[in-house]
Amino acid sequence: MLSTPRTAPCSPTDHENYHDLVDPWVWWLIAAVGLGIPLVLTAMPEFGMVAVGAVAGAITDALGGGVVLQVIVFCAVSVALVAVVRPMAVRSRQQQPGLRSGVEALKGRQAVVLERVDDSGGGRIKLAGEIWSARSLDPDQAYEPGQQVDVVEIDGATAVVM
Repeated sequence: MLSTPRTAPCSPTDHENYHDLVDPWVWWLIAAVGLGIPLVLTAMPEFGMVAVGAVAGAITDALGGGVVLQVIVFCAVSVALVAVVRPMAVRSRQQQPGLRSGVEALKGRQAVVLERVDDSGGGRIKLAGEIWSARSLDPDQAYEPGQQVDVVEIDGATAVVM
């Protein structure tokens, strides 16, 4: 009975590269995970878009595409996502919300003076059905009961009017 010596599959004498032992789609997924880490740490969506491109490269390999096709798909998907999705996300982030709520909804509204309002902050106004303390924006201006005023801002629990 003859026995042949056995060598480990990853020994340096096998003349195989490590990339020959692992399918390319696995490397693509490793790249996608590697790109996902800075996405989470920095909250930069561009890393996620390039990670999706790496997943597309993995899918291309799994479907039998060659290395050149994998790289082309990776680049095309990554560039398309960055070129199309990123501007939409930036535009969405810059838009003002359509519906203002809380004190933001009170700015710019009109109110009726109930007690004399000046810059001391001792006056009262009726704003959106509620009574608010108020002070004048202009230190030299005073508003008498019954006058209409515009709310410029809300400073704590005091409406600043003009």
